[in-house]
Amino acid sequence: MPATLSYEVSGPRSPETPVVVLLGSLGSDRRMWDAQVRDLRVDHTVVAVDHRGHGGSEVVPGPATIADLAGDVLALLDSLEVDRFHVTGLSLGGAVAQWLAVNTPERILSAALLCTAARFGEPSGWIERAAAVREGGTEAVADAVVAWWITPARAEAEPELVARLREMVVGTAAEGYAAACDALSGWDNRADLGRISCPTLVLAGDEDPSTPPDVLREIADGIPGSRFVTLSPAAHVPTVEIPDRVTEVLREHLTAASAPGRV
Repeated sequence: MPATLSYEVSGPRSPETPVVVLLGSLGSDRRMWDAQVRDLRVDHTVVAVDHRGHGGSEVVPGPATIADLAGDVLALLDSLEVDRFHVTGLSLGGAVAQWLAVNTPERILSAALLCTAARFGEPSGWIERAAAVREGGTEAVADAVVAWWITPARAEAEPELVARLREMVVGTAAEGYAAACDALSGWDNRADLGRISCPTLVLAGDEDPSTPPDVLREIADGIPGSRFVTLSPAAHVPTVEIPDRVTEVLREHLTAASAPGRV
């Protein structure tokens, strides 16, 4: 059964208004998209979503798969009577966005894949992290996670941002975080990248220690006609580190994808 997701819909609602779905990273909630929502809601219907076990969404005990997380999103959109949509996903959300683009192409107008991967390293690392969080809670990984999210220079300059992001990680349910780690341990989309046929933006952070630019380049090389952009200075969550630049690139992508003849 799909999980009941917490979400927020912003902007106009009409049949003519394009829908943009925003899917965040492991250990985050939809606040990581606040800057992008403020801009995109002017002329889009923006649906910002918390993954299962994240933010205000239902915690589902036990392991999950990326397909499960995607199923949650589809069930939510069905309940909102959203058929076709642009999907934007960062890290974990980028894996879910890839799954949707591969498996439900008739519903996807475009995809933006931010700081994500077709395969997130060896499964053992995720299995170990899931075990650590189930034992010690998200507090056990919070400092390390935030250190990956923003560059050292930004962290030193803005300790209040570090504190805010740490609170987001610690506020994630331990089982929700661990189940998402289980999902990432089994994720491997490398063989299916060529099946993504929608207009696709692939965006990397130049100082991202989790999914460095060469990992994103692998995705871009595998998706016919995709656009690859590297942002600087940026680590793993540029939506909060350089929000204006992320929004600018996303808007360029959405405008191009919605051009006459593309939709």
